[in-house]
Amino acid sequence: MADAVLRLNDVRRLFDVSAPWLARILSGTGPRMLKAVDGVTFEIARGETFALVGESGCGKSTVARLVVGLYEPSSGSIEIDGTDIASLKTRKAQAPVRRRVQMVFQDPYASLNPRWRVKDIIAEPIRTHGLIRGEAAIRARVDELLRQVSLTPADGDKYPHAFSGGQRQRISIARALASEPEFLVLDEPTSALDVSVQAQILNLMKDLQRRLGLTYLFISHNLAVIYHVSDKVGVMYLGRLVEVAAKADLFARPQHPYTRLLLDTVPDLAMTGRERVAVRGEVPNPIDPPSGCAFHPRCPFANERCKTERPSLLAAGGNMVACHAVQEGRLPPWGGAA
Repeated sequence: MADAVLRLNDVRRLFDVSAPWLARILSGTGPRMLKAVDGVTFEIARGETFALVGESGCGKSTVARLVVGLYEPSSGSIEIDGTDIASLKTRKAQAPVRRRVQMVFQDPYASLNPRWRVKDIIAEPIRTHGLIRGEAAIRARVDELLRQVSLTPADGDKYPHAFSGGQRQRISIARALASEPEFLVLDEPTSALDVSVQAQILNLMKDLQRRLGLTYLFISHNLAVIYHVSDKVGVMYLGRLVEVAAKADLFARPQHPYTRLLLDTVPDLAMTGRERVAVRGEVPNPIDPPSGCAFHPRCPFANERCKTERPSLLAAGGNMVACHAVQEGRLPPWGGAA
């Protein structure tokens, strides 16, 4: 894409989970590395919502933290408007990028300082980046941000404990918008909220995107939420992307067996009578992943090649898919018998 806001190129993030040095010497074991993100590549166009979906532990939130700079990639590059953020070594060089990329966290109860008033929480990015001078002007901007998220200026004088979960998430969104960002990373922003409140927050996010021209990276394990908010979807499994497609294509014609199994968990309200296959097994240990395709122990279409050779993300049926069975034409049509 010529106008891509974000590009990830073969990004990896490893965590050292080894036992202490003396314990390794006594037990005769070596270092152990957890591959939280293992060669992820994708890009997001300006004004688009790209969603990452997958089971817990697949690496979605690690990708989110890599994009906003909370983690450094072990290898690969992350570019914001063509600038590799790993090349920015000083706080002064990082500041313009950090201002333009903000994050809304999963837990609205843990992401707000309980000792600060709401007006100070929202004003902090404005003061940090020097966007507005003068306390009266800053307070006027805070009041405007509170109105944008359907709260009132009077709420600025309260503490976070005075608000419900949905209201706290609105405060988190207002804080993220305070630095006038172009790109927001949303790490499961509705998973801790009631279903009715989830819908309000999602509608607010879509409305803000339209009005402010924002670009989103949306992280979720809820396929119904993904369908509501996304333009493109990336399906992750054990640190790798297994399928990337436009939302309509992914939900109508999923290619990868894992994507199909995930969609089989969504209730069939149309009562089509299509045969469903339950997601079986557990996500493997990322410290000691299976050989070949990481999904093969749970895949009903796996063969010997799947057990030994890791598939690459290649074009198939309009989607990008990492699956030998798809490339070899061994999968039945979506909705057909296995």
